[in-house]
Amino acid sequence: MKKIRYCFRSALPASWKSTKWLLKLMIPISLAVTLMQHFGVLSWMASWINPLFIHFGLPGESAVAFISGAAAGTYAGLAVMMSIPLTMKQASILALMIALCHALPMECSVNKKTGSSFWTMGAIRIVMALVSALILNATLPEMPEKYIYLGAAADSGFTEVMTTWTVSQLKMSLMVMLIIFSLMVVQRMLEAYHLLDPMSRLLSPLMRLFGLPRHASYMWLVGNVLGISYGSAVMLELEEKGVVTKEEANDVNYHLIMNHSMLEDTIVFAATGISALLLITTRVGFALVLVWGRRMTHLSPWPSGCK
Repeated sequence: MKKIRYCFRSALPASWKSTKWLLKLMIPISLAVTLMQHFGVLSWMASWINPLFIHFGLPGESAVAFISGAAAGTYAGLAVMMSIPLTMKQASILALMIALCHALPMECSVNKKTGSSFWTMGAIRIVMALVSALILNATLPEMPEKYIYLGAAADSGFTEVMTTWTVSQLKMSLMVMLIIFSLMVVQRMLEAYHLLDPMSRLLSPLMRLFGLPRHASYMWLVGNVLGISYGSAVMLELEEKGVVTKEEANDVNYHLIMNHSMLEDTIVFAATGISALLLITTRVGFALVLVWGRRMTHLSPWPSGCK
């Protein structure tokens, strides 16, 4: 019980710090989108982008959410998603695009540290996000029910728009704080009970299915539970110790760019009504296609443990 109490207690200051940082990013973006929508700027932008995004089953305004997510991260994209009216099908497509393609400047820089190309990683993620949107638009059934919309009605006056936006930001802030706190507690529980090592050993046979070396299971687990940044630190340490080669780390990167932060990203979007099963299966499927596609075209040798 002491360990559990410690995990909850120590998670509070860290989660508050992370929440403040995220809200400083999300709230200005949400305000900008709300004002752009009220004054017709978003509609003007959408008229130019619609010819492309109509193929993804999305309104042109959703490009702002995709670009925000790609540049600043999942939470920035989510802030915009909830600021524009979307159906559940549109929100599901957009959520997957953001899950596959978010925080590109930061995460591609992290990939570069472990031997992968910054530009290749970024280009693959953008292309895969667009491909996933085309596939989901063609295969998902119609889902006319409305996604969470925190904005005011289209014919509202400026005062009503700002009042609605203020209330919506309080709701969004509370949701983000609860999600971050929960994730921080889970992270500390994993560390306190030393669960990552036994879990990685248990998952090592699964690496063969993923086309990765068995000893990459720890990197894979850290990347999926804690994210690419933490995963990169682990990879660098294992490279320095000679446990994995630079090429093997590069192979893991190709998997993780499609399928990382599965715990956090899935919880964040599922909390707003997006199907967790859709997010997980599609991202794992894209990771399999990407890694095995490289193997079949002989762009990289088979890793040890996969022959």
